[in-house]
Amino acid sequence: MAAFTASSVDLAAVTKTTSPIDGQKPGTSGLRKKTKVFMEGYYLHNFVQSVFNALYAEGVPVKGGTLVVSGDGRYWNPEAIQIIIKIALANGVKRVWCGTNGLLSTPAVSAVIRCRGGGFEPFGGFICSASHNPGGITEDFGIKYNCENGGPAPEKMTNKMVEFTASITEIKMCNGVPDIDLSKPACYTIGDRIIEVFDAVEDHQELLKECFDFDQIKQLLARPDFTFVYDSMCGVQGPYAKKILEETLGGKPGSCTNATPQPDFGGPSSAWHGHADPNLTYAVELVKTMGLNAKGEKISTGKPVPSFGAGADGDADRNMILGSQFFVSPSDSLAIIVANADLIPQFKKAGGLKGCARSMPTSGALDLVAAKKGLPYFEVPTGWKFFGNLMDSGTHYFPDGKTYTPFVCGEESFGTGSDHVREKDGMWAVLAWLQILAAKTIAKGSLVSVQEVAEAHWKEYGRNYYARYDYEGVDKPKAEEMMKAMAAKAGTLAGTSVQGMELQTNDVFEYSDPVDGSVSKNQGIRFIFKDGSRIIFRLSGTGVAGATVRMYLEKYMVPSGDLGLHAFDVVKPLANIAMELSDLPAKTGRNEPTVIT
Repeated sequence: MAAFTASSVDLAAVTKTTSPIDGQKPGTSGLRKKTKVFMEGYYLHNFVQSVFNALYAEGVPVKGGTLVVSGDGRYWNPEAIQIIIKIALANGVKRVWCGTNGLLSTPAVSAVIRCRGGGFEPFGGFICSASHNPGGITEDFGIKYNCENGGPAPEKMTNKMVEFTASITEIKMCNGVPDIDLSKPACYTIGDRIIEVFDAVEDHQELLKECFDFDQIKQLLARPDFTFVYDSMCGVQGPYAKKILEETLGGKPGSCTNATPQPDFGGPSSAWHGHADPNLTYAVELVKTMGLNAKGEKISTGKPVPSFGAGADGDADRNMILGSQFFVSPSDSLAIIVANADLIPQFKKAGGLKGCARSMPTSGALDLVAAKKGLPYFEVPTGWKFFGNLMDSGTHYFPDGKTYTPFVCGEESFGTGSDHVREKDGMWAVLAWLQILAAKTIAKGSLVSVQEVAEAHWKEYGRNYYARYDYEGVDKPKAEEMMKAMAAKAGTLAGTSVQGMELQTNDVFEYSDPVDGSVSKNQGIRFIFKDGSRIIFRLSGTGVAGATVRMYLEKYMVPSGDLGLHAFDVVKPLANIAMELSDLPAKTGRNEPTVIT
């Protein structure tokens, strides 16, 4: 690693006068706006300084501490990182850690905070990302803060940040510090401060080696009858995919596609139009390669279909799993990983799983596995931060309560992970599947496919047919009015029938955290039917323009039932019921969803 010392650089903190800017309340995954909004005036500066003000108010050891700063490589990432570094130094940060080229995947940031150096050295980190949202000067930008445990800031902290955004009057910056060269590993000493640029992949890969049997996975990838494709959709996962899957595990070169990060994630000219979101709608190239169309139906490709396919989003925390002409829903993927956790060294060597959880809209497939295995399981609001306390149970944060780790959790929005980090981890999920396939292949003596694993799971536990309808860019006041009308009917529809289906209950979901006792209210509208079917409505907190109404549909089929139907067809009658319950077409002007996954 190169070294650079500059004793003559002016480290004096300059105070810039500013005033509050409206609309700086983070959503479930940080603050997201159009890129041009972040580029205007002191929009970014205000938010970053407000975070530091909140950290000081909460007694976080910022002065003399270490901070991680990186992002997913989207447009304006390099400039934003330089601004954050200057503000950090002015606020007393002694050491700043950055990934090469300013790149770190969201799970890698968590891994760096928790594992790099002696472990848990940084007091936190800034991630410049809007996740799966498109990148570019006319598209989206985002930023979020992760705490010393490597996880997203909890509500208590984000609320404090928002308070300071409403009262901020000044920004501190070290204007005399030059822009840092992030293109290669190096250590820059500026006065009594240090800025370290390190290989973006190394820490995450080393942690994943502790979770999985790389030699066993390597044997699977070396089989002549096994082929795979991993599509990074020009997001930050590219360098991780190539290093881990091709170089370390020996996968065939070229198996990792679209593996060069681009500031616009491929832009309008790409098959996915720069929308690096791994689902059947946007991951067009991957889905076609795996012999499917956007509805998950089989198509002819004119060439051999790989045995295994996976996709990543812009910041690499999401994942999509496919077999040859076979799509695995995220809800099923989570349940299957938990059902086969004894095949994964991370859990096997720790004496097995101690707990699992899903977001409320995620299907109940996980619940069935947990109940059969006697595992504690939890239903939490959408947002990875709600898994954090469960993953920190039994640690110094919560030493007196029950311990639920080792732990696996996931969301229907293509997010899966465990307590090895405090973020969902797309690469972890892919390696978990490869580990399961490798172990089952060895046990059988011949290649076991993704479809075989899924169908065996359904025959044991039954199948939760599931789909999500997204209505994007809806007028926000109209969407809020629709949600308010449904909430007003909470608890009043039990025993009534809608289009021949009897309701068991309807409510507004709220979550009581079993670890710290906190309560999160207004986390979505639930309609639960006597046969176990569910209809869920939520307003998404990840968009930047208008509101996204998410509608979730689920119907359970027992193991002896018909398990081979197409999910979208099975839940279509529920969609018709949902329209009646919500009056969505009349209230929003939308008759068809933007995306079905």
